[in-house]
Amino acid sequence: MVNYTKLAFDNAPVGLVISENRIIKCCNSTFSLMLGYKPEDIQGKSFRMFYGSNEEFEKIRHVGINALKTKGNYSDERLLNHREGHSVWCRFRAHSLTPDQPLERIILSYAQISNNTQTITLSKRERQVLGLMNQGMSSKEIARELELSPRTIDDVRARLIKRFKVKRCSDLLGRMTELG
Repeated sequence: MVNYTKLAFDNAPVGLVISENRIIKCCNSTFSLMLGYKPEDIQGKSFRMFYGSNEEFEKIRHVGINALKTKGNYSDERLLNHREGHSVWCRFRAHSLTPDQPLERIILSYAQISNNTQTITLSKRERQVLGLMNQGMSSKEIARELELSPRTIDDVRARLIKRFKVKRCSDLLGRMTELG
């Protein structure tokens, strides 16, 4: 007899993950291949492997927690590290099966925003700033969050704008979407 649930999970056109306390319990090949792995290479491992630093991994934990507690769902766009070191820009969705403890058991989906094969290599600081820009934060808010001067954040934003040949920050986020 055909197990349609398993068939759908394994062959979904988006990356699917079942996670318990930020440990990958099960994932489909779409998710693992998007990040340069086989499912068996990452099952049982922490999501930490997809972030540039422990600090970034800990900060991302808090993003969306309140929405997961109140609504059971959360979505955003985020960068994950590929096995080869470049970043993959994904549309991320989460549904907690345990809203009181949102990360205890959660179903996640990741859709690569673009299939463009051009790689995006960003410094730790660029990843931080871009991630916070994606959350709609201003330079002053990002500076407070990262405990830096607004001028430093403006410099990083300007460097990214120049590097990706766009005119403003909204265009930069759009360009990152195009590049995936």
